Amino acid sequence: MNKNDVREGTVIALGMNGEGVLKDNGIIVFVPFALVGEKIRYKVLKVASGYAYAKVEEVLTPAEERIRPKCPVFGKCGGCQLQHVRYAFQLKLKEENITNCFRKIAFTEVSVKPTVRGDDEFRYRNKLQLPVSSDGHGRTLIGFYAENSHRVVPVSDCPINAVWTADVIAAFKEYFELCGLTGYDEKSNSGDIREIAVKEVKGKLIITVVATLNDLPEKNKLIAILQNKVKYVFALYLNINRARSNVIYGEKFIHIYGSKDFAADMLGIRYKVGVQSFMQVNDCVCAKLYSTVCALAEADENTTVIDAYSGAGLMTALLAKRAKKAIGIEIVPEAVSLANLLAKQNGLEDKISNYQGKCEEILPDVIHREKSEGNKTVIVLDPPRKGCDIKVINAVKASKADRIIYVSCKPSTLARDVGLITGTLYHDGSEIKKAENPCGDYVIDSVRPFDMFAQTKHVETICVLARTK
Repeated sequence: MNKNDVREGTVIALGMNGEGVLKDNGIIVFVPFALVGEKIRYKVLKVASGYAYAKVEEVLTPAEERIRPKCPVFGKCGGCQLQHVRYAFQLKLKEENITNCFRKIAFTEVSVKPTVRGDDEFRYRNKLQLPVSSDGHGRTLIGFYAENSHRVVPVSDCPINAVWTADVIAAFKEYFELCGLTGYDEKSNSGDIREIAVKEVKGKLIITVVATLNDLPEKNKLIAILQNKVKYVFALYLNINRARSNVIYGEKFIHIYGSKDFAADMLGIRYKVGVQSFMQVNDCVCAKLYSTVCALAEADENTTVIDAYSGAGLMTALLAKRAKKAIGIEIVPEAVSLANLLAKQNGLEDKISNYQGKCEEILPDVIHREKSEGNKTVIVLDPPRKGCDIKVINAVKASKADRIIYVSCKPSTLARDVGLITGTLYHDGSEIKKAENPCGDYVIDSVRPFDMFAQTKHVETICVLARTK
């Protein structure tokens, strides 16, 4: 097998990213957008030792689950991976992916419960991030990155994003052309505009333009264009980022227009959202997820719940309503300020304590104090995609917490961290290895996926760990 070969084969399995997997003369071939049972013609893109990557040239025998994607740039843009699959089957694929991750990474067999779905398969995203670049010929491009690259695929709309998406894109295209603004070029570290970011909070938009400029030219014209095209109440911010890196935001945000006060409510908790605040992208599924976490915590008047990676404090407040007290740990200062305000607004300041800093540095002392006071403890882990720092894992293992609830947006890191906590894996100081004689103080009680990200390979999962008696 060589690069650029065109070959035929039948897909026998799906990989962790939803790609088709087939065997060709002993070589494992990964082919995105191919489904199990399909006979395909594929072109080899890369050959390594024992495996290869390829792309579909033609589907010769389609699977029953294959459908026509809604998006005209599906397969080019890297945002979605499963639009070609019937939605009910997408949910099954995500359950199988989680099962396989636990089996292959944590060496653990789990029974995954049926995936909890949202109300909408499309138009569910409340958050939009649009990189802006140049095509090298003076044309500014607004769109999404192609899979595994920083090459922008131009778009005029996106079917999984909110209904205002096309209007926002059209408004900025008009503004960039009017002012002659250029997209950012990573190679030369040049250009005016790097990104457009939008959040929807209860029907109002927070719009941030990430730029290398100290100020936006013709700001009033941009505001007028947005008012004319978008038809939503909005706030406008400029974020200045000249760093030669792929970090989206710089440190400096400048408020240009609109109210700074964005408030919402979920499950009886009122909260504010700031320009830097983390938000789950799917309000409907988020409510189901948080409600389930609170029920699974089984907290009572003798329970302290520690909400690691607590963000702006919504989950912390929901847990505090059922517990003796709740403790939030978060690294972003603005989020901690919002969490403190949230506690006060909801009359929970006597039941909530928020700490600002790295979870791995704060969590061990918090756990030690709560256990020394004799409180029943529940730890909620909701880390970023990369999972928990090994120091956090070690603190959790040593905590003797009565219950651990791990909320994850990446099955592979979830399986790894749960394996470390339950003892099927161990860290030898430099790498993670399989334990020959697994033993630990925790066992897996339940695993349930939540389809926060319909049409994509991504899935949110709640894994509950119970302490062995």
